[in-house]
Amino acid sequence: MSQKKTTRIANIFIFIALCIGAVAMIAPLIWMLSTSVKQRTDVFALPPVWIPENFNWGKYLEIWEAGPLLSGIQNSLIISLSVCIVGTFTSSLAAFAFAKLRLAFKNVIFLLLLSAMMIPYPSLMIPQFSMFSSMGWVDTLLPLIVPPIFGNIVMVFFLRQYLINVPNSIIEAAKIDGCSFFGMFTKIIFPLIRPAVAAQLILWFMGVWNDYLAPIIYLSSPEKLTIQLVIANFNATYAIQTDYPLIMAASVIALLPMLIVFLVFQKQIIESIAITGVKG
Repeated sequence: MSQKKTTRIANIFIFIALCIGAVAMIAPLIWMLSTSVKQRTDVFALPPVWIPENFNWGKYLEIWEAGPLLSGIQNSLIISLSVCIVGTFTSSLAAFAFAKLRLAFKNVIFLLLLSAMMIPYPSLMIPQFSMFSSMGWVDTLLPLIVPPIFGNIVMVFFLRQYLINVPNSIIEAAKIDGCSFFGMFTKIIFPLIRPAVAAQLILWFMGVWNDYLAPIIYLSSPEKLTIQLVIANFNATYAIQTDYPLIMAASVIALLPMLIVFLVFQKQIIESIAITGVKG
């Protein structure tokens, strides 16, 4: 068998495997969209009804009265946007400092920050809750906003590795021209790392938007709940009534912001992956 034919057969098997994986990942999303416009009787029909005969869009109107969905979206947006925007700025500055500035013990400090990633979050929940409770921050959005805005160590690590490939001669030339450190960051460094920042930003946004553990620890008032807690309450309340179309409709609404962010930053994400692959 020729090498060309062997390669073709291997590509066919790889293509089939990728198609199976794509179907396995897309099928739950399609089922969620389909269920959100079904009648209750169609949810448990056998064989399964993927495309209902009559589309019921009423659940998309009913969800706004079934629970505090609007306030949940607002709270999640406040947390996600403030954390990601401010935290990305501080993380980028930290990455620039660790990668290009001459600081005493910067490598030791960076290793200490990385070692903090090895501490599991459940071991920190009780001390953090006690600290924020003594500060009067429980049942507010502050415990979910304030700590992350000082930076994300994963983003700092990723951007630092990205900046190491930037020639030091660019920084030296900027110094000779009298550019300040902050001027170097805004005019030279940030435009260079913008694709990498976009990739990390969308991943961070998805993580904050989908976070369930931290909000359920600190939030209890209905008007302070995030969208994920609101949907969890929907599930606890309406799953008993087998009103799964309503739950799926709320889930579709919760998914929309992530899709919008991905579509906006899609070009930057692909560009970041391509540049990283070339440098690797």
